Amino acid sequence: MAQEHSISENWKKPFFLIWAGQSFSLIGSMLVQFALVWWMTEKTGSAAVLATATVVSILPQILLGPFAGALVDRWNRKRVMIVADAVTALATLALVFLFWSGKIQVWHLFVAEFVRALGGTFHWPAMSASTSLMVPEKHLSRIAGINQALQGILGIIAPPLGAFLMGLLPIYSVLSIDIVTATLAIIPLFFVHIPQPLKKLEGVVTPRQVLRDVREGFRYLASWPGMLILLGMATLINMLFSPAFSLLPLMVTRIFKGGVMQLGVINSAWGAGVILGGLALGAWGGFRRKIYTSMTGLIGMSFGTLLLASAPASMFFMAMAGMALSGFMNPITNGPLFALLQTRIRPEMQGRVFTLVGSLSAAASPVGLALAAPVADLLGIRFWFYIAGGLCLLMGLTGFLIPAVRLLDDLPPVAGAEVANEPALASVQATPSD
Repeated sequence: MAQEHSISENWKKPFFLIWAGQSFSLIGSMLVQFALVWWMTEKTGSAAVLATATVVSILPQILLGPFAGALVDRWNRKRVMIVADAVTALATLALVFLFWSGKIQVWHLFVAEFVRALGGTFHWPAMSASTSLMVPEKHLSRIAGINQALQGILGIIAPPLGAFLMGLLPIYSVLSIDIVTATLAIIPLFFVHIPQPLKKLEGVVTPRQVLRDVREGFRYLASWPGMLILLGMATLINMLFSPAFSLLPLMVTRIFKGGVMQLGVINSAWGAGVILGGLALGAWGGFRRKIYTSMTGLIGMSFGTLLLASAPASMFFMAMAGMALSGFMNPITNGPLFALLQTRIRPEMQGRVFTLVGSLSAAASPVGLALAAPVADLLGIRFWFYIAGGLCLLMGLTGFLIPAVRLLDDLPPVAGAEVANEPALASVQATPSD
């Protein structure tokens, strides 16, 4: 049974009801992140504190992601999202009380960041795997494009909105907004049916079963050479581009002799590009072969990066154009690729596979940062951008040439939600509350 045939024709209303709630929650999360980073910057002025907060926020995804994905594949995904949103809101509520009472300490923020990140580690694969069961295959690339555009819009709006609110309200009031938005995300989940994949996972979940599920996820990925190659590409891209954004302030100040205004402008160019690229993908949907769209986007990102790297010191607008082009091509690269994963990976495997991809990509960021610093000091800042652009160009071209990658679209779509009776599923699934 093809995925698209098992999805209701009236899929838009329930899906976008949930999507709207989750979008509000994302706004609250971004405001919390901005407020906490600014508070730590003002109170400590310590780079070590900020670096520790960053590490704490990515550790759950790196270390626990594969196990969270295995549990998501066993549990009821609607309940996972409700519990994850609730736990995140409770962590914020604890911070609200600590700030209000004047008892806040830096280590409290680290604990809250870890708990909030842990909630996200469960929520993201549950939402992503549910999307593939609620949205017809032909629209998945468009939904991915809309999500990318939303991220770009919020990336531009959230910082100034957070700064405005921080100047107007005490920090505990700003944090309280996240509790409200989390509630708006949770409420629709009680009223919308989220299909579950047909699977036979009975009994109490044990650590041994979870480890077995994680190993099964690794074997599943390893059995598809094309998917394995794409995972390697995604990991390498993350390793290249995370340090590039970290080096961007130095590029602006040392090469273009700019200040904070120029840094803000060039970051806005990237954000504007992401928004336009996401909207373009949402309207267009990409080529018939999703992998062709993704590889075209990757090549476009490489051209944008190389344009940025080669911009003369007197042509800052050329660097802006390169950032805007890279931003535009980012959703064109990621959207179809994610849609391909959603339609070619079995629904009951998606949680663990998505988190494996996320964990490996996240782990690549600190590796890239460790490599980029000495390379930039020894060979210059531009050199890292040339490396990133050149390798992305090579990967994009190679994707068209490797049959295992090029022919991924020819694999049959997986079956969609074959069981719609949620109470019946509850009898064979463990849940977070169990």
